[in-house]
Amino acid sequence: MFKGSFTALITPFKGGKVDEDAFARLVDWQITEGTHGLVPCGTTGESPTLSTEEHKRVIQLCIEVARKRVPVVAGCGSNSTEEAIDLTRYAREAGADASLQVMPYYNKPTQEGMFLHMKAINDAVDLPIILYNVPPRTVTDMSVETMARCAKLKNIIGVKDATANVARVTQQRLACGESFVQLSGEDGTCLGFMAHGGTGCISVTSNIAPRLCADFQNACLAGDWKKALALHDKLTPLHDSMFCETNPAPVKYAAARLGLGAEDCRLPLAPLGEASRKLIDATLAAVGLTRQAAAAE
Repeated sequence: MFKGSFTALITPFKGGKVDEDAFARLVDWQITEGTHGLVPCGTTGESPTLSTEEHKRVIQLCIEVARKRVPVVAGCGSNSTEEAIDLTRYAREAGADASLQVMPYYNKPTQEGMFLHMKAINDAVDLPIILYNVPPRTVTDMSVETMARCAKLKNIIGVKDATANVARVTQQRLACGESFVQLSGEDGTCLGFMAHGGTGCISVTSNIAPRLCADFQNACLAGDWKKALALHDKLTPLHDSMFCETNPAPVKYAAARLGLGAEDCRLPLAPLGEASRKLIDATLAAVGLTRQAAAAE
């Protein structure tokens, strides 16, 4: 179930509020374009600046629009264990297929603290858990040894690995077992991640290029590395441009250029700079995505 291209969905805003119509259109378009799964309310969905009510509504809306056509992995992470449990309970009741649990940020827990945090969520809610290890944002880095401890818990089934260290894939497979789901959280290094035995990617770029990202994942999973390399080469300038400034400002601007909602991000994320806009415009044109923009307008 948890293989291929999963989109780390943006949360469109309009007039300072969640643009539910734009979000619903985005979810439906993602599925039509071949995306294998959806991840609402992650970092790319600006979960830190969503209210609890907004967070739950976005999860609910994603599940309603998806209608079980693809799995939904609801972002439920928090640096408050109780808040993470509350969001996970809601996701289960709403019909999510799994939850995504980021390592607690800011608190700087030890390896034991990270394990106990995940164990508490595991014990409280009967819903599959995908760990989210992203040291550049959380400071903490769950070790392979701690991940292996987590993998023995009933509900913990895999990891979104955004360490950009492809050697981790093999290390984690050997420590956690062949069935442990390993999804890349780094678009740019995903080819190497998949070659090391990864099962897919939770992608930022797939917000705007879902068909290309799905085709890339299909090629990797089929062992067609020549095709995968060609698609990776085509996607790489797009991957790079999506991180020219702090995510999700670049991808929301690109989505707006393609008619997928406004570019607005919530503070403290600043509006995209002019140089970055020009870079993204040029990259969209080079990849051939501006044709979609014209059709959407």
